[in-house]
Amino acid sequence: MSRIATRFAALKAANRKAFITFTSAGDPDLETFSAILAAQPAAGVDLIEIGMPFSDPVADGPAIEKANLRAFAAGINMKKILGIVADFRKTNKDTPIILMGYANPVYAYGLEKFVGDAHASGVDGLIIADLPPEEDTELRSFAVKKNIDVIRLLTPTTDEKRLPVVLNGASGFLYYVSVAGITGTKQAGVESVRRAVDAIRPHTNLPIGVGFGIATPEQAQEIAKHADAVIVGSAIVNRIAANLDDAGKAKPGLVGDVLGFIQALADATHRN
Repeated sequence: MSRIATRFAALKAANRKAFITFTSAGDPDLETFSAILAAQPAAGVDLIEIGMPFSDPVADGPAIEKANLRAFAAGINMKKILGIVADFRKTNKDTPIILMGYANPVYAYGLEKFVGDAHASGVDGLIIADLPPEEDTELRSFAVKKNIDVIRLLTPTTDEKRLPVVLNGASGFLYYVSVAGITGTKQAGVESVRRAVDAIRPHTNLPIGVGFGIATPEQAQEIAKHADAVIVGSAIVNRIAANLDDAGKAKPGLVGDVLGFIQALADATHRN
């Protein structure tokens, strides 16, 4: 099994929900990002999504767009992202790492080479937000050879006709986008999430994670009552931004404050 499947199986056996974070690689700078990344498992994070910054992130709201700009200013690129993952793997062999981003940088890198290098660095899953199921066959053909999961997105507009298309070939877990539109601009509605998860679950054995619109420990706890995983991104990215000085540089307490927030979200998720 992949690290992702192994982690979810262990959590299920422990009757525990997964907490998943998202941060943009290199935000606010490479050193600070690496420090936050390294400490997340000890803060209760079960799986980690790392955003691959892109200049036109169509699914991302203002918070992540600004994070991407900070990361680009810090010199992030695809090779450095993979290097960060490889460094993480020197001390952590178990926590699943998922790269999330857009098709353009991946195809520019070279699809087969990207998957091979991602595998070599220790990546376990890929979420390519703008690559629909009908167009990810080539990516999956390379990924399956390297035991890398290709994780699919479901949205409130995914109807009964569309659902089988999304599920066919999906692996790792399913990412249910709880609000229509871009990240970080709306709050997830617990009742609508419950209905959506209940509608999806009979059609798949994959765990269902819920993201977009979860910003507080209280929301995380409520969503975890219905989902297998809670995913928080923009709220963490906003926490990073709140700890920058007027020049956009990390204040001394940034890492500790961000990790404290992550710990609170993880603890709330794990209460279910």
